[in-house]
Amino acid sequence: METLTIDIQNEQEKKVLLAFFDSLNYHYRTDNEDYELTEEQIETVVQRKNDFLQGKTTARPWSEIKKRYEGV
Repeated sequence: METLTIDIQNEQEKKVLLAFFDSLNYHYRTDNEDYELTEEQIETVVQRKNDFLQGKTTARPWSEIKKRYEGV
């Protein structure tokens, strides 16, 4: 699979392009379908990243976290 990024200039261009993809039965996703964070959530993410980079917090792999909470 390959990812293609396209900078869309306006809504009309977006509609035409997506209609074309639909006509070819292409599977696609748009950025607008992704999660959008609020300003508060962005601030929280930035703060947590800074805490991690400064050694104030640690990180563990998701598999380790899941294993700890299995059966809860």
